[in-house]
Amino acid sequence: MGLLKSLFSGKTSGNLPAFTDFSSIKTDIHSHLIPGLDDGVQTLEESLQMIRGFQSLGFQKLITTPHIMSDYFKNTPQIIQSGLMELRGALRHEGISMEIDAAAEYYVDEMFLKKLNDEPLLTIGEKTVLIEISYVNPPENLQQVLFEIHLLGYTPLLAHPERYPFWYGKFEEYRNLKDAGVMLQLNVNSLAGYYGAGARKTAERLIDEGLIDYIGSDLHGQRHLDVLSKVIKEKYLRKLMAGGVKNSLL
Repeated sequence: MGLLKSLFSGKTSGNLPAFTDFSSIKTDIHSHLIPGLDDGVQTLEESLQMIRGFQSLGFQKLITTPHIMSDYFKNTPQIIQSGLMELRGALRHEGISMEIDAAAEYYVDEMFLKKLNDEPLLTIGEKTVLIEISYVNPPENLQQVLFEIHLLGYTPLLAHPERYPFWYGKFEEYRNLKDAGVMLQLNVNSLAGYYGAGARKTAERLIDEGLIDYIGSDLHGQRHLDVLSKVIKEKYLRKLMAGGVKNSLL
C-alpha cells in the first residue's frame, strides 16, 4: 500500500487513481531539447527552462530525440551526441539534477533504409528505434522497412500513431502494426485535445484496446510544456497508467 500511495494520490474518478505528477512514469522518451538541431528548442537557455519544467512535473530522466530527416534536418549521431554533451555540461553548471540521454526520431523517407544498413542508429535503450512517417500517406515500403528494422536486430517504435489521419477509419491497421512487432508511442498531449479531436479520439481508442507501449511529450517548446502540466488530470491518462506503460523501465 505504501508503494501505491507514492505513485498515486488525490481523489479518484471511478476506479481510476488521480495523478499529481509524472513521477511514476519517470522517463520521457520523446522530445526535442538539444538547441538548434531541429524545430524544437533553439537556445541553450530555452532548453534549460524546459528541463526545469520537466523536473517540476516529476520526470527523473529524459531521452531526447532530435529529428533525422534527409530533406530538412540532416542530423547525424555525431552531431546529436555532441549537442548532448554540451547540454549535459550546462545542466551540471546550473546544478540541475536531471538524467538525460539522446536517441533520434527517424523519418521514414527514401534515405532511411540506407541509414539503417550503413550506420548504427541512435536508439532508446539498447535496440528500440523511434520512427515517424508522413502525415499524408503511409510509405509504400513501410512493411519492407519494418522487416529490415527487425532483421538488423532493432525494435521499431512508431511515434504518435494517433496523429496519422489516414488510419482513423482503418483501426485494423494499428492491430496489424502490433502483430508485425511494432511498438506504439502515444503523444500524451493528444489526450488533452492538443492535436485535434481526431487524434484525441484515436488516442483514447488505442488506450481502450491496450495497444500503447510508451508515452512521450514530443516537447518542442513552452506550448507543449503548458499542456503537459494540464494533461495529468485527464481520465484516459489515468486509465493508461492503470494498464501500464514501459517508460519507467528505461
